[in-house]
Amino acid sequence: MKQTYKCKLRLKTEIAPGIFDYVVEAPEIAAEAKTGQFLHINCGGRTSLRRPISICDFDEGFVRFAFQVKGEGTEKLSRLDPGDVIDIMGPLGNGFTVNEGERAVIIGGGIGVFPLLRLARYHQDAPVFLGFRTKELICMEDDFNEANDNVVICTDDGSYGYNGFAVAAMGEYLMEHEVDMIYCCGPTPMLKTVKQIAEYRRIPCQISLEQRMGCGIGACLTCVCETKGEGMAKYKQVCSAGPVFDSREVIL
Repeated sequence: MKQTYKCKLRLKTEIAPGIFDYVVEAPEIAAEAKTGQFLHINCGGRTSLRRPISICDFDEGFVRFAFQVKGEGTEKLSRLDPGDVIDIMGPLGNGFTVNEGERAVIIGGGIGVFPLLRLARYHQDAPVFLGFRTKELICMEDDFNEANDNVVICTDDGSYGYNGFAVAAMGEYLMEHEVDMIYCCGPTPMLKTVKQIAEYRRIPCQISLEQRMGCGIGACLTCVCETKGEGMAKYKQVCSAGPVFDSREVIL
């Protein structure tokens, strides 16, 4: 059983309507964390189920994560104040495999951009395509610009930055550049399209899946996804086998 920690909330910011950015004091988690892993957080309320939330950043004993209020659990979590203590299990899952010197592209959409911040910092020369529905929902633009010199903000309605989907902006880049790896996290339609583009162009691609989870440690079957395996091996638990997968492995 993965250990849980009582982590003090140090910083709280509402970075977009209903989207909160938290920094907690968690030295044990920060010491073990890897890019792309997640936390399983006890939000309180009437349900005992924890909520899986991606790690955004970590350093010097602190862990940062961001989340959108979607239900009772995250709504209760959003009402905490600095100084309050949060029960957190983590770090959990398998994150991104990052190789030095590779020519990478990073793409994310909506709240899926959060676990990509450290990747943007590691691959400072890689283009980063971040997609949002509209200008008011853009999150962490300053953080990404500080981490990376090649950030392209895209809005579906053209209200800010590139006018159109992030996958379209990435596609234009791929027409003129050789790439060794694509990293992606975002809504399922984005993952499907990026997977198709990567496979058509024969570019390795890592995608981070978001699934509802029960235990978070592989003891239940709540978060099963379908892969290209055989028999029972065809189904894998996102919490333990992922959340990051080779895009060629999963069926979306």
